[in-house]
Amino acid sequence: MRLKALVVNMAIPLAVGALAGVLTMGAMEEYKSVAKPELSPPEIVFPIVWTVLFILMGVSSYLVFVSESGERKKALSIYGVQLFVNFFWPLIYFNAGLYYVAFAWIIALIILAAVMLWRFFRVKRAAGFLNLPYMAWLLFAAYLNIGTAMLN
Repeated sequence: MRLKALVVNMAIPLAVGALAGVLTMGAMEEYKSVAKPELSPPEIVFPIVWTVLFILMGVSSYLVFVSESGERKKALSIYGVQLFVNFFWPLIYFNAGLYYVAFAWIIALIILAAVMLWRFFRVKRAAGFLNLPYMAWLLFAAYLNIGTAMLN
């Protein structure tokens, strides 16, 4: 195990998530007042789930990073792009309240995450499997996003 590489790979998605969380804090009061679709979980679920997902992303990116696969660079590149796109979704959704724009954005994110998943599976199967919960959550988030858009 390469501890420094593991720490860096864990820190990157957690920092992205933490920064997005800090930047969206001010919009949470307004979000509480909007109509939400059925199956919307309690608010406390979101930071817990996202933290777990960012940890899984960190571990999976570490597995790809330390691999000797020729696909490693491509996989990490798409990972970086999808993480960048992921960072902006809550800003569009919560801060700007542009629910339909956020829905288009999350569809783009889902596509990028699917490509990342495929590339991670090609490099290291475990890295791909670790991101299946992320894909499931993105699909659920897209449902919540479009539901909120349609109700407001």
